[in-house]
Amino acid sequence: MKLNVGVVGAGALGTAISQQIAKNVVELTLLLRDEGLCDDINSKHFNTQYYPNTKLNNNIKATVDINDLSDCDIVFLAIPSSAFREFLKELKKIAKEDVIIVTTAKGIEYPSLKTMGNIIDEYFDEDYVALSGPNFASEIMQNLPTITNISSRNSENSKKVKAVLDTPQFKVKIIDDINGIELCGVLKNINAIANGICEGMNINENARFAILTKGFKDTLEIINAVGGSSESVHEYCGFGDLILTSTSTESRNHTLGILYGQRLIIDEQASGIVFEGKNSIRAVKDICRNNDVESNVVNFVYDVIIERKTPITAFNKLWSELK
Repeated sequence: MKLNVGVVGAGALGTAISQQIAKNVVELTLLLRDEGLCDDINSKHFNTQYYPNTKLNNNIKATVDINDLSDCDIVFLAIPSSAFREFLKELKKIAKEDVIIVTTAKGIEYPSLKTMGNIIDEYFDEDYVALSGPNFASEIMQNLPTITNISSRNSENSKKVKAVLDTPQFKVKIIDDINGIELCGVLKNINAIANGICEGMNINENARFAILTKGFKDTLEIINAVGGSSESVHEYCGFGDLILTSTSTESRNHTLGILYGQRLIIDEQASGIVFEGKNSIRAVKDICRNNDVESNVVNFVYDVIIERKTPITAFNKLWSELK
């Protein structure tokens, strides 16, 4: 394929997506910050920090110079939501005017309550593409059967992104709901934390899955309230991702919930681990308030993570409110 494609971020997901895209393009540009890792990728074709045992495709060219993205037709952003705004400011200076920006981040800026797509819109245009689904980077990297959703206000942009991503093992389904796909990606993290808290407390499985069911219903109500489609909540980016991240031991937000349920707190700055759900809980609480939505599950997570209420106190309140 003749499209020039760049990926920003050589973490687990950025590297895995690059490996898939590289099957469909002549050359892929992978932007990262670590010069040593950049040299490893270009000389040895291994991401020694994340996938030391998996050889990268030879047409992945790593760089630490943002100017190498200046000719890209599509740029995938596989960076934490907290880094979005500052990076977009720099990318705007050098990118093509009609570049297609693809966001893979699942977060909301606080206190602006803007999705990552809203921030892209500030610097580029509203025709960005959002990618979200029940995807673990490790499975994508292993070329295991995986499916995801993408959405954009511009159907041609969706088709171009699908063309560079789609492989026999990595399937991409286009949906028409940019608001829903982005918010589904945020809400599933909060549900994952909620389920993890219950697991950390050793709550019985009937109660845990009752709360997961309530979380799914709350997600439907929130998505509808912000102008999204309930159909998206039944898609891979909705139900699929919610179940995956709420139950899998590989889910960081599920793990975060378990630790809080056990009354253990992680120092994220010291550990270098980013939990998008924790960063989003204040924003989602405000979104619910602004749209007159009362979500018992959002309140539960907010009480434990932000208000630092004991898990058992917050759970008893949640359970008393279930019908």
